[in-house]
Amino acid sequence: MLDSPSAPVLGPAALRWPADEPRRSELALRAAACVVSGLLLMLAFPPWSVWPAAIAGVGLFALALRGTTLKQGTWLGALQGAAFFGPLLHWTGIYVGPVPWLALVVLEALFVALLGTAYSVVGRLHPVPWALAVACLWSLQESARGRLPYGGFPWGRLGFAMADAPVAHLARLGGVPLVGFAVALAGSSVAAGALLAARHRRAAGALLVLAGLLVAVVPRAVPFAEPAGRHVRVALVQGNVPRAGLDFNAQREAVLRNHVARTHEFAASVRRGEVPQPDLVIWPENSSDIDPLVNADAHALIDDAVRDIGVPVLVGAVLEGPGRYVSNAGIVWDPQTGPGARYVKRHPVPFAEYIPMRDVARRFSSAVDRVARDFVHGSTVGALDVAGVRLGDVICFEVGYDGLVRDVVDHGAQVVVVQTNNATFGRTPQTEQQLQMSRLRAQETGREVLVAATSGVSAVVAADGTVEQRTALFTPRVLSADVTLADGASRTLAVRLRTAPEWVLGLLALVGLGAGLRTVRRGRGSGPRDGWGRISPGRRSAPTGLLPPMRRADGRTAQT
Repeated sequence: MLDSPSAPVLGPAALRWPADEPRRSELALRAAACVVSGLLLMLAFPPWSVWPAAIAGVGLFALALRGTTLKQGTWLGALQGAAFFGPLLHWTGIYVGPVPWLALVVLEALFVALLGTAYSVVGRLHPVPWALAVACLWSLQESARGRLPYGGFPWGRLGFAMADAPVAHLARLGGVPLVGFAVALAGSSVAAGALLAARHRRAAGALLVLAGLLVAVVPRAVPFAEPAGRHVRVALVQGNVPRAGLDFNAQREAVLRNHVARTHEFAASVRRGEVPQPDLVIWPENSSDIDPLVNADAHALIDDAVRDIGVPVLVGAVLEGPGRYVSNAGIVWDPQTGPGARYVKRHPVPFAEYIPMRDVARRFSSAVDRVARDFVHGSTVGALDVAGVRLGDVICFEVGYDGLVRDVVDHGAQVVVVQTNNATFGRTPQTEQQLQMSRLRAQETGREVLVAATSGVSAVVAADGTVEQRTALFTPRVLSADVTLADGASRTLAVRLRTAPEWVLGLLALVGLGAGLRTVRRGRGSGPRDGWGRISPGRRSAPTGLLPPMRRADGRTAQT
């Protein structure tokens, strides 16, 4: 019964919305909830890293959309997506202006808009299956967003905010997708419990809220996988750049000389007995933007540094070719034989390392021509043998793509290496957000992760996600670490399952959508519905979410 003369936004009475409340107020309250939801999700990520905020954000978003029409759900979803991705990704426009940033935000928000449409469909389900459908649909949205278009953009996946949360322990079982699903399920379960409690089923509601909280906490009982192989000494060289921003590579020789100089200094420290002799050395992405296989001076500088340290160095370099393209590569440079095996980045970043539909893109922004030549897509997995160690090399944003990291482990990687250059993003949260991804990859694969960054943050990440060493931004430094190698044949369950968790969650999401559509069809034209989506002849429709039900101009509750 809608018997309350007024209703607060929070608490059990929130579901008893007055029948004569204006529709504009209802929409405004739902819109405000979506904005707050997006901001809560943002707070879960660096630099704030308040991971419980993600649980609250998902739950509030689901409640705000329960009981909406398809149209309302769509634009409310878009609003939530903009509130989330707008501030989260502001670093993408730090040096190139607002157009690329806004374009990316709009693209990502479109996926959340479709999620909002789906939430409207399942919003008539009983709270228990509704909670499961909400979480599965969230996972389906993340899977789609991480693949489409042009290979997708995985930033903002819930799992990437959870490195310090108990739920991160699920990473070894089902990877980042399972971690994200668990966070979404915790949020939707708490929301469903609030619905049950508000419908005078307080015991059931309390149990569901407790179940949601347990989903977020109990996974701590799952131990992280720990490598059990031999130990090697690795040095990570952060040479720094002349200046931050897009034009840092205008002084390509200075960047190269910085890394050469730091390597010579480290070699001198080794000879003085101040630090142990490393078994291998890692240079970051773009440490030589002058092709050392073509330019004799660059070749000589690198070769001299490698001979001085006396062990193989993985050099990040930009290479000419094939044809009109250039290649973003990691080259194994041996002190005796020089350059050898290499890995070419398989997933160059669209609109940053290559320009799809360049003529069309130029109409929106002349900045596309800053990328004068497109980077080629590499075709081989980044598994490289360096000084008797099988390295799994991924470059920069590739650490965000499940399949690329999984592939290097499948090819026997004993340790994962992330060569990266974040100088183009200055002192923004981008660097810390990417480091969080590396931490999840360590937890997921049971391998240590070595992050070598041109200007920071370089880091040594243990297999449990702990950052054992790290550098500051825009500071030249060399990290020297004792690294425990994993057995190259070992695989966590997450690696062995590959995309199976995403397929299962996606199928469950479609089942939930089907159930929601059947509920809507049964309710259309048969009278009002109660809070569970059941037909209640002769009764006024009860609200189905934390916020008021949407009504048409004639005062009747809107149907999806």
